[in-house]
Amino acid sequence: MNIKCIITDDEPVARKGLKSYVEKTGFLSLAGECESAVELNALLKDTPADLIFLDIEMPDLTGIEFLSIVVNPPKVIIVSAYEQYALKGYELDVFDYLLKPVSYERFLKSVNKLHDQLVKDRSIAADYIFIKSDKKTRKLFLKDILFVESMENYVLIHTLTSREVVYSTLKMVEESLPSDRFVQTHRSYIVNTEHIQAIEGNTLEIGQHKVPVARNLRDKIFNDFIAGKLISRKNENK
Repeated sequence: MNIKCIITDDEPVARKGLKSYVEKTGFLSLAGECESAVELNALLKDTPADLIFLDIEMPDLTGIEFLSIVVNPPKVIIVSAYEQYALKGYELDVFDYLLKPVSYERFLKSVNKLHDQLVKDRSIAADYIFIKSDKKTRKLFLKDILFVESMENYVLIHTLTSREVVYSTLKMVEESLPSDRFVQTHRSYIVNTEHIQAIEGNTLEIGQHKVPVARNLRDKIFNDFIAGKLISRKNENK
């Protein structure tokens, strides 16, 4: 996934530093540079972007003032020498707040987190994920996934019509699935709550399958099911 970003800062040295960080980060691409929030406002009319690196103290219009008036902006990471604006920035729903001077380590931590969030958000919005199985890239609709089973160096994704072998970890698969629809019941299993049909002992019935529930997760999962949380999720997606 490529993230298109715009750097906005009235200091040329600051823009140069951020630009070098963007260039060395493979999933980032520079869509534009601005010296002011006024220039940024105009650029956004014609230039699609996923992320803005935004300074605060700028002439004519501060970064905070810009965020207060802009409608549906891209994700924003504030880059500022002034920490006193952090609370206001988060009130305006910025993704992160970086204090100058920014190390590449801190920069990378922030954009890595954003990358993972955008990938997950897009998977949820699209209601499907892509997997690599049998030397092919396949699309799996979330509603068709019954459960995921870990098998040491790979996982089995059980669907309504197939069983896909994917060389991945269970954790990596879990991170690509929406947490309001999929729950880990055991160190080796993640289940789609829409397909839970019954509970018996320490197992869940999912289609023709029996999926175990770990002792330390049993109370939470069973209480959620009995309380109707899992049932309501199924009804909400009909």
